[in-house]
Amino acid sequence: QVQLVESGGGLVEPGGSLRLSCAASGFTLDYYAIGWFRQAPGKEREGVSCISSSGGNIYYAESVKGRFTISRDTAKKTVYLQMNSRKPEDTAVYYCAAEPRPGRCPKTQYEYRSWGQGTQVTVSS
Repeated sequence: QVQLVESGGGLVEPGGSLRLSCAASGFTLDYYAIGWFRQAPGKEREGVSCISSSGGNIYYAESVKGRFTISRDTAKKTVYLQMNSRKPEDTAVYYCAAEPRPGRCPKTQYEYRSWGQGTQVTVSS
């Protein structure tokens, strides 16, 4: 059974940093692409970043490129999202998602079937 648990959310001041974790169980990261998505109040869920099952393909949305970094630790079965230089518009519930797929990681939410429960991130002074 595929399970994903996000953690690390919280309140951070603009310009600050935060690292989210996505702990996976029930499957091996070597066969699954992992995506990070976020949803702000009243807005559609949007893709933030993803990493392929091989770890060799990584994608970032333009809005976070240069500020966010996705990484993974296959031994710990955890995927991370390091978020630097936070902006108020980064405030959202952040979700990780998993999909068994080789090649490039999927960029849209519709391509993922397994989701975590989400973690709230608030950027405010």
